[in-house]
Amino acid sequence: MVRLTIDLIAKSSIHVKNRRDEPLENYLKKLTHLNFSNKNIDEIDDLSVCRSLTVLYLYDNCITRISNLGFASSLTHLYLQNNSIRNIENLSSLHRLSKLYLGGNCIAVVEKLEGLDDLKELHIENQQLPPGEKLLFDPRTLQSLSKSLLVLNASSNGIDELKELVILENLTHFAASDNQLRDLKEVEHVLKKWHSLQRLDLIRNPVCIKPKYRDRIIVASKHLEFLDGKEVNQTAREFLINWKASRDGKKKIPEERGLDVLCPYPNPDDLQAIYTLLPIRYNQPSIPSKRWPVDSVLNRGFLNSVDDPFTREPVLQRQHKRLLSMKKPQSSLPRQAIPVPEIVGQVAL
Repeated sequence: MVRLTIDLIAKSSIHVKNRRDEPLENYLKKLTHLNFSNKNIDEIDDLSVCRSLTVLYLYDNCITRISNLGFASSLTHLYLQNNSIRNIENLSSLHRLSKLYLGGNCIAVVEKLEGLDDLKELHIENQQLPPGEKLLFDPRTLQSLSKSLLVLNASSNGIDELKELVILENLTHFAASDNQLRDLKEVEHVLKKWHSLQRLDLIRNPVCIKPKYRDRIIVASKHLEFLDGKEVNQTAREFLINWKASRDGKKKIPEERGLDVLCPYPNPDDLQAIYTLLPIRYNQPSIPSKRWPVDSVLNRGFLNSVDDPFTREPVLQRQHKRLLSMKKPQSSLPRQAIPVPEIVGQVAL
């Protein structure tokens, strides 16, 4: 394994060529870019002499721990992807850091990024986690990045929900492909909070096979320009938004008229329900009779009484007499063959 030291930098052919006859210390003080990618480096030594360093390339190495970078107060870009890093640490002093690449490591929790107020891009994709585990986010870190972070790449990390990321209100590009996102309603809710989002990548998530997935995402994210690598057509967006507004408007009309729920006909035993449904004056069809207010009948308990409240004559007997006194029906049935109405709970039907 190799340790990144000042001597290693001095012996590097490219730096020997660039330095020429300039003293090493002066050259290192002015050095802004340092590229030691794919050099089997496993540890970072003290590089404090390189105080002007702004870009550091250390990807594709064997680094297990982030260390000795506190001196680099001018560092803006740090490339540490494809190493063996397990924890995010020792970065809080990099106040000018704007882009951090940590993909392809073994990080389980995104944490300890408080104080990086200029961080605009965080690439944390494809962490090598044990089976069944997912990448977690420290709420304190999310809170500290809520205003500054514009790009977040969290693909291939077993993520199954986005609600904790809703605080990142200024995101313009979010990549979360190859995860376990299933709840389309939750995704819609989060997207409605990300008012600046322009690019979204969710391919190879279970949510992508939901009905009308693309249409619903486009309606939820009104400034989205690219979804899963495909451009969002502005005409199609306007059509979908207008169609949804029209559909929602049609749903509200029955509610405003009180017709959103159809009330089934009540049980005949429910006198209060009958009272609310029957007209003020009721006459039994096909049988001429006096009309009386329903409320007076209900108050006297007529439906539960055997006698007519006006004549005190048994109800069934009185109705039977009326049937017999009516004109002979066209069916030529004998008078005595006229059926007597059936009795259900002492009420003639």
